[in-house]
Amino acid sequence: MQPHGVVPTLDERETGHFGLGLGREPSAVQEFAFKRGEEALAHRVVVSVADRTHGRPYPGLLAPRAEGERRVLVGLKWSSQHLEGGVAMTRRRRRSDRSGRAPLFSPGRPVVAARDERRRFWAAIASGMASEDAAVRAGMSQAVGTRLFRKAGGMPSPMYRPSAKPLSERYLSFAEREEIALLRVQCCSMREVGRRLGRAASTISRELRRNAATRSGGLEYRATTAQWHAERSARRPKQAKLALNAALRSYVEERLAGVVVAPSGAPVPGPAVRWSGRRHGPRKHRRWANAWSPEQIVRRLPVDFPDDETMRISHEAIYQALFVQSRGALRRDLTACLRTGRVLRMPRARARGRGKTFISPEIMICQRPAEAADRAVPGHWEGDLILGLGSSAIGTLVERMTRFTLLLHLPRMTDHGHEARVKNGPALAGHGAEAVCDAITRTIITLPEQLRRSLTWDQGTEMAQHARLKIDAGIQVYFCDPHSPWQRGTNENTNGLLRQYFPKGTDLSMHSADDIAAVAAALNARPRKTLAWQTPAEALGQLLISATSSDDRN
Repeated sequence: MQPHGVVPTLDERETGHFGLGLGREPSAVQEFAFKRGEEALAHRVVVSVADRTHGRPYPGLLAPRAEGERRVLVGLKWSSQHLEGGVAMTRRRRRSDRSGRAPLFSPGRPVVAARDERRRFWAAIASGMASEDAAVRAGMSQAVGTRLFRKAGGMPSPMYRPSAKPLSERYLSFAEREEIALLRVQCCSMREVGRRLGRAASTISRELRRNAATRSGGLEYRATTAQWHAERSARRPKQAKLALNAALRSYVEERLAGVVVAPSGAPVPGPAVRWSGRRHGPRKHRRWANAWSPEQIVRRLPVDFPDDETMRISHEAIYQALFVQSRGALRRDLTACLRTGRVLRMPRARARGRGKTFISPEIMICQRPAEAADRAVPGHWEGDLILGLGSSAIGTLVERMTRFTLLLHLPRMTDHGHEARVKNGPALAGHGAEAVCDAITRTIITLPEQLRRSLTWDQGTEMAQHARLKIDAGIQVYFCDPHSPWQRGTNENTNGLLRQYFPKGTDLSMHSADDIAAVAAALNARPRKTLAWQTPAEALGQLLISATSSDDRN
């Protein structure tokens, strides 16, 4: 006897058994039963008023009945998904269900930079390049490079560091995925693709099923999307220790950003500073806090908790929690409590090269001729500035062989003290790059060419126009290594002698050009032990006489 409300299908008419149509087992999605009309609506099933028309005794819209091991939905014909007097809309099985991957909820588009591009990007960052330049070298846009750097907090993921091991050959590379996509377009079988790539056919089958694009219910294989899915599946995120241990997190936050307390116990808030998400500017108020460094916090933990091994952490983990917000451990505004106030990790190579872009390797002191080091040939000079009160300065030039001294008059500009300094504008104090270059050219050009061989200077920005100085004065400029004043020992010794006339903390701008020339003449008239008690003026005079006589003979 036919169950009430079931329309017999073709196989049911032939066999006399009432099943699911075509002899198929229903899927888990299709095997549902509704007890109330609200559940049917919640599962997006549209039913007409057929139940009321047929006058069913049970309150639900649909009810299952078992036939052996099979279950039948009353009022539903499985072959066409129609109801008597109504229509039931159920989810059809799509090809994308074969991927075996959980549905992705708004994953966005694939990443704009692949793993190899990111590895090249972070290698360029480690070498000291800016984010924009590193992005161009890695083959991506400058905006993408800046976004990658800021999102990572300046700290690359371990897989992108130079010390990271290369990807194992057991995993498919992006080049192999591109080859798979091309071969599949040519209608090659999975076994043929595997033979050409030297991979097992099961590897190709699994790749086509797991990492294919499932948009619109299909299985379309694209290399970029497959690489994206593979990298997503390979992630093994680990929650930060500070996020798991509340006591440790509270201890770190208190030592890092705790309120400053007066001896009486009253809190002292300090100046009100609003955090803007960037590093504080120069000469501005900063947030008052306990401001322990991460290393101080880490070293103090064993002292305060000697028996609690859970209260241990590395200082690098604290920096990562501050700079990389995806770890979700510490608030980013706590970076204002660091001594530097940086919100991003600064690569060491970039910090070493900052502010010295005008210095190239070929003009370092190691490239200076050997004749300058042994003082056998005259004409090699050393230079520097001596500073005084109010950013006043006097330039000094000392010849290495004779110790002859020339002083540079560097007067302040007329607008000094009356107008605010303009960023990237002229140095109103009088010892900017242009003023120093003009003073050296004006002073040293009076000497013969034999006495203008080289000039060694420290890495001060006042020599930023050394290329123009080489052209105007005909003298090659070399720079000392950072923080190496002993490489200009003669000049440093002379500066100490000049402090007898120009003490520290005095205004050097009060001295005229004639006053400075008189001091230079007095210093050059002193006999020196290193010159066999000759004066620098006498030693230089003998060199000039010998140079003139040799020119006359030639």
